[in-house]
Amino acid sequence: MNDWIVVDPKICSGKPTIRGTRIMVKNILGMVAGGYTRDRIIQAYPELTTDMVQAALEYAAQVIDEEQVIAHG
Repeated sequence: MNDWIVVDPKICSGKPTIRGTRIMVKNILGMVAGGYTRDRIIQAYPELTTDMVQAALEYAAQVIDEEQVIAHG
């Protein structure tokens, strides 16, 4: 699916992370939601590349697309 994203029960309790790091996809998404640019995310996590950040965003988009959305009202 995505060469940069791994899910390993031994790493971060099985949360999706960037391969070779303990940086969780949710951390990157939280930064994007907080207004961080890709460059600023990479400044915060110098071990990341632009491709890794993009992979996290694509992974999240794919997961959301596969999930059943329940409206709250």
